[in-house]
Amino acid sequence: MSSMIPTKKAFSASSTKDIRAALKQVRMRFKQRELAEHLSVDPKTLARWESGAVNPPAYLLPALHQLLELNVLGSPEHPEFKFIDLFAGIGGMRLGFEAVNGKCVYTSEWNKYSQQTYRANFGGHHRIDGDITKVDENTIPDHDVLVAGFPCQPFSIAGVSKKNSLGRAHGFACETQGTLFFDVARILKAKQPSAFLLENVKNLISHDKGRTYSIIRATLEKDLGYTLHAKIIDARHWTPQHRERIILVGFKKNTGFSWDDLDLPDISNVHPVLKDILHPEDGSEQSEIHFTTGTRATVDPRYTLSNKLWKYLQDYSAKHKAMGNGFGFGLVGKNDVARTLSARYYKDGSEILISRGKNSNPRRLTPRECSRLMGFNTKERNFTIPVSDTQAYKQFGNAVVVPVIQEVARIMKPHVLSLKAVKASAPEVEPVLV
Repeated sequence: MSSMIPTKKAFSASSTKDIRAALKQVRMRFKQRELAEHLSVDPKTLARWESGAVNPPAYLLPALHQLLELNVLGSPEHPEFKFIDLFAGIGGMRLGFEAVNGKCVYTSEWNKYSQQTYRANFGGHHRIDGDITKVDENTIPDHDVLVAGFPCQPFSIAGVSKKNSLGRAHGFACETQGTLFFDVARILKAKQPSAFLLENVKNLISHDKGRTYSIIRATLEKDLGYTLHAKIIDARHWTPQHRERIILVGFKKNTGFSWDDLDLPDISNVHPVLKDILHPEDGSEQSEIHFTTGTRATVDPRYTLSNKLWKYLQDYSAKHKAMGNGFGFGLVGKNDVARTLSARYYKDGSEILISRGKNSNPRRLTPRECSRLMGFNTKERNFTIPVSDTQAYKQFGNAVVVPVIQEVARIMKPHVLSLKAVKASAPEVEPVLV
């Protein structure tokens, strides 16, 4: 790989402070080994620059600036509406709404590793807050749409089961996450956006015998005055994965929005299968450090299950099958459809194991394949993964499927623009002098 670094003489006046600041930003987007290769230096040299043991050379700055501009997913040049991204994760909602010409003006995400991935892909064009419970809603920029994938653990089947086993509360009684919906509500109340989109697990409808959903619905409709539309959508129409999620869409007025406008790709004949997102391993794609190797870009051996783990999973599955339970691994081939990718995938990968043939142990998906499975990575868009595999698996397992959100955003857009126009034409109310 040719060096990105220009000649030493050209930039000798660059300050060490500027270089260190740029280096810190770039490292949020690239692993040390990847960055070292981009800069054509030894990883140990890069480590010495980062630690401060050695000052980075002045001529490094332009190369770092070039990398900062590389692959940043920018907002539309001429946006038609503004939105905010709450519980943003790694930006799946943002990608969906930017695809229909919306501009993100505010982000909140508490997890530092998710923030790292978010910044690596979207840059730092606006503020990103952490704990939303500590944010004054009045300081949030005005916007037309609020989007939020508020934490689902208190409402999911797995989350409820785990909390029950630990003797802990769940749903709205959960102190750490259950009440985060009400932070969405207080922001809606303060900022009065024309519309919102909320995403959660399918089980939200049935949690606590339906009482949880009743509270959410009453809050949005009766307390906040929005017209609510709810639909469970399976990402299977767009990606080779069964993943059902409930989408809640609301508007300040009844605009005639209808789910009938949703364009669900027909999967009866032609449908996405795993080979569409798997590394082809035939040399047709460029090898990507850490995930694939060699001229044929074959999947790195680190993703193949060890004999010990593969035996454990088989024994575990046989044990529960004998007991009449449905627990077990999900072994799939290139022409199959996967189970739901979850945040626990980093533990053993058992829900989606890719067959390597009868006489070979199966393998996990690589994080790049997870990115494709969730719709983050496309032919037109290369999504940066700057974190460890463990964090990447958690992030993609917790994410939304981008094309699902994009399609919902598409049918929301004309209604958002209609309400925006009405608001813009409304006469200003003169203050009453007392």
